[in-house]
This record gives sequence, structure tokens and C-alpha cells, in this order.
Amino acid sequence: MTWSAVLLVTAVVWAVSVIRSVRLRALVYSLPLPMTLVLVSTDNNRVEGAQLLGVLGLNLFFVTVAVTHHRLRWPILLADAAGIAVYVALSAGLLAVVIPFEVALAGTLVLWLAAMLLLRRRARLNTAAADDPPAAAETSNGGRPDGLPPLLKLVVIFVGAILTALLGAVLRGMVVTFPYSGVLVAVEARHQLREFSRHFARNSLALVGFLTAYHYLQDVSSAVALGAGWAAFAVVAAALHLPLRTRPAAPDPTTPAPTIGPPPGQPSPDRRPATPPAGDATPGDAARRRDPATSTGGGPTVVRRAAQVRPPRPLRPSVEPPSVR
Repeated sequence: MTWSAVLLVTAVVWAVSVIRSVRLRALVYSLPLPMTLVLVSTDNNRVEGAQLLGVLGLNLFFVTVAVTHHRLRWPILLADAAGIAVYVALSAGLLAVVIPFEVALAGTLVLWLAAMLLLRRRARLNTAAADDPPAAAETSNGGRPDGLPPLLKLVVIFVGAILTALLGAVLRGMVVTFPYSGVLVAVEARHQLREFSRHFARNSLALVGFLTAYHYLQDVSSAVALGAGWAAFAVVAAALHLPLRTRPAAPDPTTPAPTIGPPPGQPSPDRRPATPPAGDATPGDAARRRDPATSTGGGPTVVRRAAQVRPPRPLRPSVEPPSVR
């Protein structure tokens, strides 16, 4: 571990301690910044099947810390030590065998999908009650966020850096996915560890995309592999966090459109009063009617005289009477 790594871990932990949203905390922690630093600054710049399964080790680390701290009531630092021990044991087992990358990728995707289905099922069963208190209640008596003092944070960072250096000979390639800042992140989010673990498990698919893209391009160039890895991480993370907009269902063409009738006692706007028949007009009666062309324009009123109706002519008989001579 170098001083740049210590500063990076400090920056990540500080950002997590400032952010109140658990979802954003998990997203910031899932950024592959420590992985990038290890791949660039150390000799462990190869990503194989064991390193890909190290993402499962990260999830197992947070699950171990959450169980030991919330269920077993262990102190948070002791729970962190238990999580690190589980990660080291898993790393030793993965490094003992050679795992093809495609097999590790398929197994990781299957386990991730199974975990998401299980978490969704549990969320449906527990929709009424929240498992953790809100972030606003996560304060001490002094009113500031209930975290470690700054000096103690620096001590823990320094101890974590020394511990990582000592475990380098044991971890070897698994140092790529070692939870550098996860130790302090677990301390900062200890009141919301279960919710944080769920969000990080979802975001871990983006880390799988990062390592997969790096693996297939690592023989071309380290810079190209890192660029492709970050691009894959961004695409997968965007797909996981962008809201899905459901399109409204298309109306059935066989269903008639609803008609809205006028209120009771009010005629329809399209209904016009019937025009009286021409026979009802009396001779000599002048009917004033407004010209339709000037009804809305305010023009002069046009007066029309109704036509006089003549009485019907008498019918001539079909047989004329004989004339008298």
C-alpha cells in the first residue's frame, strides 16, 4: 500500500460519511477506484476467475459484519475483523484451485440473480415495516453524525493499510478486490448495514462488468483495459439505477369511446333550435334573421323579408258541365 492508496481510501470513506442516502453510499463505495489503483500501482495486474469471484467475497464481507454486529451484538471493529477473516479464508480457497474465467462469470451471474430474487421476495413480504431506522435518526447526543472521531478514523486507516501490506503475501491476486475502504465504510454505516448490504449486492453487478471488460482486454493494453472496464461499469450502473418508465396500455379498438353528455336541463352545444316551417309565416310578416356570416363578426344586421304565401288555386273539374246554347 502506498500513500496514494491511503489518501484514496480516506476520500472514499469521507464521501460515504457525508452522504446520508444509503443508496448513494453503496453506489459511491462500489466505484472501482481501489481496484484501479491496485491494477495500476502493483504487480497484481491480472484479472482471472479467482479475482472475479472476489466480488462475492466483498458481499460476504458485509454480510458477515452485519450478522455479527446486529445479530450477535459484537462491537463494530470486532465485526470488521470477522469480515476480513472470512474474506481471507475465501481468498485462500480460491487461490488454491484454477478457476476458468467463463465458469467464474457464469457462477457469479447465477448467484447474483438468485440473491436479487431472494431480496425482492423478502422486500415484498416486509413492505410495511422498514428494517433500519432512517438516516436522520443516526445522530449522537451532540447532533453530529454518529461516526468515529477524525483522529480515530486516521488510526483505523493506518492500521488497515498495515494489515493489507501484511496480508499481501497471502492474498496475492485477491488483493484486487480486498475491501480497503470497506472496513471504515462498515463503521460509518453500521446502523444501516443490512440495507447497505442489499444495495451493494445490487451494485456488485457493475463491478462484475468492470472486471469482465478488463479481463478480455488486459492483453492488449492496461490503459485500454481500464477504459473499457470503467465504460462497462458506467453502463451497468446506469442500467441498474435508471428508473423504468412503463408505457400506458394501448386502447382496445373494439371498445367504443365514452361519450360525455350535457348536464341535466342544458341543451347540447351542437343542438340548434329547429327552424319553423315556411308555411307558418304569415303574409306581410317581416322576419328579421341574422346573417350567419356576420353573426360573430359584429357586421350590420341584414333584414330579409319573408316570401308571401299565396293560397292554393282551386282545382278544375275533370268533366266540364255542358254548355247551354
